[in-house]
This record gives sequence, structure tokens and C-alpha cells, in this order.
Amino acid sequence: MAKLAIFLADGCEEVEALATVDVCRRAKFEIDLISITGSLEIHGSRGIVFMAEKLIEDTDFSAYDGVILPGGMPGTTNLGACDAVVKQIKEFNAADKLVAAICAAPSVLGDNDILVGKDATCHPGFEERLKGANVKFDNAVISKNTVTSRGMGTAVDFGLAIVKYFEGQEAVDKVKVGLAI
Repeated sequence: MAKLAIFLADGCEEVEALATVDVCRRAKFEIDLISITGSLEIHGSRGIVFMAEKLIEDTDFSAYDGVILPGGMPGTTNLGACDAVVKQIKEFNAADKLVAAICAAPSVLGDNDILVGKDATCHPGFEERLKGANVKFDNAVISKNTVTSRGMGTAVDFGLAIVKYFEGQEAVDKVKVGLAI
């Protein structure tokens, strides 16, 4: 099963982060919540405080199969300004490993040339930041080694697209039974 890391910044969209983790864990993926703030305590964009499991500076990413960026503001800005996050998304992309982002966070991928020649989607209004991408308006888009999605309302679709990327439609169908969709 896949081993994933989801980067958490203060100001991230809580539902995008936690729904993605939930769906991935239902698929039996190992997914670690990685704080980029220097603290395990994360302050979401809607004022919800929750806990990460690891700090980015203490994490060895060599065993991971993919990295995930939730959106939200100013969480997306904080992710894009974090040198360690940018380093990891570039390294994962160069190794053809999964790089996934939802809502405004695909802009971080676009800003770092990760979407060139790929299909991608994002939160309405961020399309111009998807540098080099073929912009789509689907709830979730799988293209080569990337998965992107539009926002909080598509967070379950995003998680399911990640499941599909690694395990295919049969695994998605099994997870959907547990989600009652």
C-alpha cells in the first residue's frame, strides 16, 4: 500500500486536509500528517486547531510514495513559501512520484513548473497560476504523476482520485461503500 505525506501549514483548509487523510486511511494507505510550522499544533483556516504527527524537519521522505498539499488561505501561501515543501515537491516530481494538491494549492505546483504538459484543476480564480497546464474544471484530475482538485466540496473526490492513482477503480469502489456514496 502507498505511503503518503500530507503537508500542513497554519491556515490550511481543515476539511481538505482531514477528509483526504480519512479517505486514504480507509484505503489502508499509510499517510502521515506533517507540520511545516515547527509545532505539531496546526491552526486551520476556519479556526479549528488540530494536531500533526510529525515535523517536516524530522521527516525522512525517501520511503514515501507521494506528497499532498491541502489548500486554504493563508495555508497555500505558507506552503509555497516553505523551502522544504518546495524541495520535496520538486524531488517527488523529478522521481515521477505522486504530487497532489487541492483548492488553491495547485498554484504551488504551477509556480514550481510541476504542471507543465499535464491536465490540472484548482479553486476558481487560481487558473492563471497553473503554469503550463491544460486547465480542466473537473472535481479531481489525475494526470501523469499529479492529482489536483477544486476545493473543500471536492475533498472526498480528491482522496478517491489518490486512491485510484495507486490502486485503481476497484479500490475506489470499496472505499465508496464505506462512505455510503
